[in-house]
Amino acid sequence: MIRHILLIEFKDDATSKQIEELKQSFLSMPNNIDGIEDVEWGLNDSPEGKNKHYTHCVMMTFSDEAGRKRYLPHPKHNELKNIFRPILKDIVVFDYTI
Repeated sequence: MIRHILLIEFKDDATSKQIEELKQSFLSMPNNIDGIEDVEWGLNDSPEGKNKHYTHCVMMTFSDEAGRKRYLPHPKHNELKNIFRPILKDIVVFDYTI
């Protein structure tokens, strides 16, 4: 399995409606693309204050490398990016194999 983690900072003018639309798009991915086992969405609530400027996290679990390879060029991933890019200020993407 592969974990795909996104740490997200949204633009100041991103609306709660836009962020919710993005969240729902991410959460629908396991139903749309074979090889995506799970998607979690979270809002930072750490009391440590070390999140820098990142406020949201997405963690996707791919069943294997083939699942990740299906996801990256998939039309549903491209639709998700079209929602994401206009409201994205900064992102960290980190993948690791379990």
